[in-house]
Amino acid sequence: MENRRLAAKKLRIFDVVNGRFFPGSKEEMRSGYVITPLGEKVSRVNLIGSVVNSFVNDDQNYSTMTLDDGSETVQVRAFKEDVEKLIKHEIGELVLAIGKVREYNGEIYVGIESIRKIENPNEETLRKLELLNELIEKKKTVDEIRTMFEKMSREELLNAVQDKFRYDEETLNVILDNLNVEKQVDYKPQILEVINSLDEGEGVEVRKLFQLTSLSENVLEGVLDELLSAGIIYEPSPGVIRII
Repeated sequence: MENRRLAAKKLRIFDVVNGRFFPGSKEEMRSGYVITPLGEKVSRVNLIGSVVNSFVNDDQNYSTMTLDDGSETVQVRAFKEDVEKLIKHEIGELVLAIGKVREYNGEIYVGIESIRKIENPNEETLRKLELLNELIEKKKTVDEIRTMFEKMSREELLNAVQDKFRYDEETLNVILDNLNVEKQVDYKPQILEVINSLDEGEGVEVRKLFQLTSLSENVLEGVLDELLSAGIIYEPSPGVIRII
């Protein structure tokens, strides 16, 4: 049973909206939550993004705001007295929003709790670096689970991930389902070709690869991790890569 407020987890919007939502239970005093593709179970989120759209109804008892952090977009919603929290922010502002993850008609959204404008853009940069470091570690865990899955029965795998990672069966199922839909294609030659064509001597910003390739963020990050681990590319500075 929940007897204290759950911490708001810092995440990319991509991980929130591409997770699987599980409804809560009033009887058990349990909040609804999302399990992300990389196996994080979260009820409350802490997001940084730019306001790209907003709406308030005529009665001003319902308002929505769409946030974009470069990975995906998510709708933030407010009802009744919470509407005032959203309508004071304008399109184009960079904000930090905290709220509960909810779902309606198959769409995951965030029920607002608090929101503030970010005045210092370095706060967004630091957040992205923090999330990138976490993503690298989570990807290692998922890769290890993938390897274990190829060698073990489902029951053996469940026991192993429970012991090693403290993942329950629900979380394991989400991770495995995500692995099953992942396209088994070697994108490394394609990415290396793009890097080589863009590099004018100082490296290529990773964000440009996201803009110029049709790959999903998860797939592209996985390819870059493999190339870094293999010593084929390196990072001369944060967010910039070069071929060795």
